[in-house]
Amino acid sequence: MDCIVDVSEADFEQSVIARSHEVPVLLDISADWCGPCRVLSPLIERLAREHAGAFILANVDADENMKLAGRHKVRGFPTVIAYSRGVEIGRFHSAQTEGFLRRFIDDITRRHATQATQVAGQPA
Repeated sequence: MDCIVDVSEADFEQSVIARSHEVPVLLDISADWCGPCRVLSPLIERLAREHAGAFILANVDADENMKLAGRHKVRGFPTVIAYSRGVEIGRFHSAQTEGFLRRFIDDITRRHATQATQVAGQPA
């Protein structure tokens, strides 16, 4: 499966919640008219390709999926929400530096892996 997917309200549960049990999912809620979104999107997409499946980037067009934006209490764009094992484990707002994104991605992938070992009954 591709490491970057477009998600809508119709496939959110399968593409984000269910998939996050296998690999962390970063939900990027943004809008075409948003300047910071146009800065963040290419950078986070490049990092998703670079990490080659270590996480899934799920893009949501807020204008077409207002219920998803409301469900996640989005107050500004872009908002990126990390899911692992079906629950939110982190989020940030607005455009960020590449260094910040790398640390965020490293943290969520480490936490996802730690949860896996704890579920299996092994020490973290």
